Amino acid sequence: MDPEYNMIQAIIDARKKSHLTQKQLAERTGIDQSDISKLETGNANPTLQVLKRLADGMDMVLKLEFIPKHIK
Repeated sequence: MDPEYNMIQAIIDARKKSHLTQKQLAERTGIDQSDISKLETGNANPTLQVLKRLADGMDMVLKLEFIPKHIK
């Protein structure tokens, strides 16, 4: 799957799992709701710092992984 799509879906899933609206997440993180919307529609590329703020706002920990393309 496409890494960008996976990231977008992970943000949406985490927000919904936290039972938060975009507006509530914006209030918790200080990130504009419109910017959260852009992230969730794939119209913006978040920095690592923004991803950390989103995770913190959802009371979650950000985990990044590098996975081998081919299993040996």
